Amino acid sequence: MPELEIKRKADEYSVVPAKKTRHEISVAGTREKAVVTATVPRTSNLYAPIMLLEGQQGEIFTAKFHPEGRHLASAGFDRQIFLWNVYGQCENVMVMKGHTGAVMELCFSPDGAHMYTCATDNTVAVWDVPTGTRIKKLKGHSHFVNSVSGARRGPELLVSGSDDNAIKLWDARKRNNILSLDATYPVTSVLFNDTAEKIITGGVDNVIKVWDIRNTQIAYNIKGHTDTITGMALSNDGSYLLSNSMDNTLRIWDVRPFAPAERCVKLMSGHQHNFEKNLLRCAWSPDGSKVSAGSSDRFVYIWDTTSRRILYKLPGHHGAVNDVHFHKNEPIILSASSDKQIYLGEIDH
Repeated sequence: MPELEIKRKADEYSVVPAKKTRHEISVAGTREKAVVTATVPRTSNLYAPIMLLEGQQGEIFTAKFHPEGRHLASAGFDRQIFLWNVYGQCENVMVMKGHTGAVMELCFSPDGAHMYTCATDNTVAVWDVPTGTRIKKLKGHSHFVNSVSGARRGPELLVSGSDDNAIKLWDARKRNNILSLDATYPVTSVLFNDTAEKIITGGVDNVIKVWDIRNTQIAYNIKGHTDTITGMALSNDGSYLLSNSMDNTLRIWDVRPFAPAERCVKLMSGHQHNFEKNLLRCAWSPDGSKVSAGSSDRFVYIWDTTSRRILYKLPGHHGAVNDVHFHKNEPIILSASSDKQIYLGEIDH
C-alpha cells in the first residue's frame, strides 16, 4: 500500500489480540498454584486466534475482505472507509473520505482494483483502491442508497438499491445509470446472479425479485420470508442464494434456471433482529459448507449448511453485528458491529 497523506496519531487505532486461556492447577504438596497457558491449536496465519480492530468513530454497517486476502475494508456511520491489514498487528493503512452520509454497504471489484460504496447521501461511489481516491460519484437516486453490488465477471457493472424504490444499473466507467427499475417498495439488498444477466433484489415487501436485465422484466418472485429482507449473498458457484430477514430466519434458495417452483431448500434460525431495524447482512464460506449472518443479540452465528446446525455462536461484540464475511483462503471470519469494532476470528478448517 502507498504511503498516505492523512496524518494520524500513533495510538488512534488499536488492535487487541485475544487473551490466552489460563488454567490454574494445584501443585501437590504445596499451597501454590501453577498457572499454565494453554496453547490454542492454530488454523490460520492471524497474529492471534482472535483480533480486535478499533478506530472507527461510529457504528460499522459494512466490512469485507479484499479479494487477495491481505486487507479488509470497513465503513459505517462516521462516513469514512477504513482499510486494514489482515495479518500482523492489523494496522489501519488508509482512510478514504468523500461520502457525506453514512456508508451502508461496500464491495470490491473481482480484481480488487476498485471498491464500490453506497451511502445515505443518495450516491454510489467508485474508488481506486491502491491510491484511496474516489474516481466516480454516481448520482441518480433520490433517497438513501441501502445496497450496492458488483458483477462477478465481464464489464464493470454495478447495481444499487434505494429507499426511493429504484434499482439502478451502472457501468463503473460511465457517469449516468444505464438502467432503472421500479421495485414499488424500498429496496434493502441487491446483487447480480453469477452470469450478471439477472439482478436479485430484496426489500420491505418481504419478496425476493429476480429481474432479467435483457427485457427489464421480473423473471420470477421468491416468496417465503414474512418480514423485510436485510441481506443476501450468492454461493460461490452461483447456484444458491442466501437471504437474511427481520422474520429471524436465514434461508437458502435454489436460483438455478430450471429449479423447482419451491426454491427454499434450507431454513436456519437462532439469530435475532430487534427494534433497531438494522440491515443485518449474511455470507457464505468459500466452499459453501457454512453460512453466517449478523444478529442484533451481539453474537456471530455460523451454521452448517448440510445439517442446518449452529456450529459457532461467537461472543465479544457489545452491539448488533451488522456484517460478516469469510476469508477467501483461510478459515477466518470477520464481524462488524454497532459497537464500532471489528473482530477477526479463527474457526476450524
